[in-house]
Amino acid sequence: MRRGIAASALVASLALAATACGGSDSGSKSDGPVTITWWDTSNATNEAPTYKALVQQFEAAHKNIKVKYVDVPFDQAQNKFDTAASSKGAPDVLRSEVGWTPAFAKKSYFLPLDGTEALADQAKFQPNLIKQAQYEGKTYGAPLVTDTLALVYNKSLFKKAGITEAPKTWDELKSDAAKIKAKTKVDGYWGSTQAYYAQSFLYGEGTDTVDVAAKKVTVNSAAAKTAYGTWLSTFSGKGLHKADTTADAYAHIQDAFVNGKVAAIIQGPWEITNFYKGSAFSDKSNLGIATVPAGSSGKAGAPTGGHNLSVYAGSDKAHQAAALKFVKFMTSAKSQETIALKNSTLPTRSDAYTAQVKADPGIAGYQGVLAAAQPRPALPEYSSLWGPLDTELPKIAGGKESLDKGLSNAELAIAKLVPDFSK
Repeated sequence: MRRGIAASALVASLALAATACGGSDSGSKSDGPVTITWWDTSNATNEAPTYKALVQQFEAAHKNIKVKYVDVPFDQAQNKFDTAASSKGAPDVLRSEVGWTPAFAKKSYFLPLDGTEALADQAKFQPNLIKQAQYEGKTYGAPLVTDTLALVYNKSLFKKAGITEAPKTWDELKSDAAKIKAKTKVDGYWGSTQAYYAQSFLYGEGTDTVDVAAKKVTVNSAAAKTAYGTWLSTFSGKGLHKADTTADAYAHIQDAFVNGKVAAIIQGPWEITNFYKGSAFSDKSNLGIATVPAGSSGKAGAPTGGHNLSVYAGSDKAHQAAALKFVKFMTSAKSQETIALKNSTLPTRSDAYTAQVKADPGIAGYQGVLAAAQPRPALPEYSSLWGPLDTELPKIAGGKESLDKGLSNAELAIAKLVPDFSK
């Protein structure tokens, strides 16, 4: 690691430590404003400005509450919050990825929101998203945004190759990729080696990393091997870009797509605004959005994602009360409409899907694929199960180990995370 990066990380860590302790803030005095700390985990470039503007609106409407906004990189936030909460120094509000919610609820880090001001409009939220914010019958998050993955593609490149619709299976995608390469000299598809992006291949074979009902690790099952075999096949062949196993792979794939150097990738709605900044999608109508291709089982879909706003259980009563007001404001229909129009992310409540929101082509496209999205199991450890795969899949895709060896290694590591599951 270069010294500059290490120094930046240290400064960020110290800044987070200094701003985390919501419950001990001097603003807790009953005769003065209460200052709550919010850790926002959204994209700092294309999403955070909208949230910062909403914070200002909230403060203007609630003169006795101040919000200390802290932007925390998404890939660091889970561990940082876990560390801060265990030492009673966590922020009052966390923008929590849906998979983190049950894990932190199990540790009693989150305040149950049932019957509180934060969920006064609970009936307006999509029921499946409320369910995904629950753990053992209690609700620990107010859904802020929802998402899933889709096959996004360059309509113009597809048209030049004589392709009139998005591929519905992985075999069709590979065939289309070859046609696109032959006609346009551009690769047709570039896949990711990240476990989250590979999850759809498991769904396509009717399986998952684990079988929660049977309490069994299934990442090395015959169906999973078929799934990951299909995933591996998308990195070699005419029109299929080779696997990028570098630390900057995400940025490389994104940049190639938005600038017309590859015709299709798998991506989520959080990148819509960045798509539109690229030369390939200055005309927004050129962006195609389709359900992720199906596997041999005929099933298609991707994980249901998104973020909740959760309140730290370790904050004092004054900070919790202020935090609940903040959560209610941020997840209101008006705020969600603003977030959708500015960031092109998907609202979680029905009354936020106004005519203007539904007119956004990106939102409309992703809303169309949500029906195929698959909710994650109610397992606190579930999100952590992708960790071992994030270690093994790049090695497999890069040819450094066999599929069998990689999945065997992942199985052993996952089994340690869920020790009461059989293999």
